[in-house]
Amino acid sequence: MKRIISEYGKPILFALLIAILVTSMIRPTLVREYSMYPTIVPYSYIIVNKLPYIFDTPAYDDIIVFNTDIDTEHGEGRRLIKRVIGVAGDTIEIKNGKVYRNGEVLEEDYVYGGVTPGEMGPVVVSENHVFVMGDNRPVSLDSRDAAVGEVALEDIFGRADFRLFPFNQFGVIK
Repeated sequence: MKRIISEYGKPILFALLIAILVTSMIRPTLVREYSMYPTIVPYSYIIVNKLPYIFDTPAYDDIIVFNTDIDTEHGEGRRLIKRVIGVAGDTIEIKNGKVYRNGEVLEEDYVYGGVTPGEMGPVVVSENHVFVMGDNRPVSLDSRDAAVGEVALEDIFGRADFRLFPFNQFGVIK
């Protein structure tokens, strides 16, 4: 019995440690909604990397997954996936179908339909927060809505870095 434990115990313990390390750094996630279409199609499996924001803050155009107070049908807080449009101190405004950051029109070739409906702002992004929007603006629940608002840095779960499925879109998410 002792021989079996010494022979198999170390490899099993090592594999367990690796598994814990990997799951604490990355998380496979299913995206069910249309809010990031066409960048991320519904029912895509993606890899969320938890490491980037341990020592750094989100950058423009990062696609982040974050926790909200919006309840799911199971009564738990819902996670959303959106693109970072503004960081602390930025002024965000929406007018005439365009998004402005600090007075400059954003070139957003990833936006479904090419326009952002509605008018908003100007809004200055608070310290330790980011302003996020989905790529499918007409259906996206994002920072434009009071239910989401600005996202606190502490609520960010990670960055969407890689797509596993659908297979024809396998690769780095941009």
